[in-house]
Amino acid sequence: MSSPKTRYNCERCPAYCCSYPVIELTKKDLRRLAKHLGLSLKRTVKKFTELDDEGKTRIMRHRRDEHFGSVCRFLDRETRSCTIYEGRPEICRDFPGTVRCGYYEFLKFERYLLKDPDHVATTYNQP
Repeated sequence: MSSPKTRYNCERCPAYCCSYPVIELTKKDLRRLAKHLGLSLKRTVKKFTELDDEGKTRIMRHRRDEHFGSVCRFLDRETRSCTIYEGRPEICRDFPGTVRCGYYEFLKFERYLLKDPDHVATTYNQP
């Protein structure tokens, strides 16, 4: 039995999944990231992660972004692609977890509606 075919294309997405405020990291993710970056585990944790609001879970640090307000520290904001793709966390590897990506469907609809194949729908509106 074959797996269902995905119904989204990340190539033209502005990296919505990288804007999730909590990108949870497991110990395995941290070791993979440290190895990928060629850094010690301690240095990787200190430089690229922080604790969540409850102080219990390691999450990826973010930085400002014009499309979504903030995004993962490892998103290249020009190309909208992951700079640590081979070392990315499991949660990123599994996204969206279904054959459809909700943001992709929304983006596809917006582009169709506006008759603009390059339109980028944002979820962040600056004051």
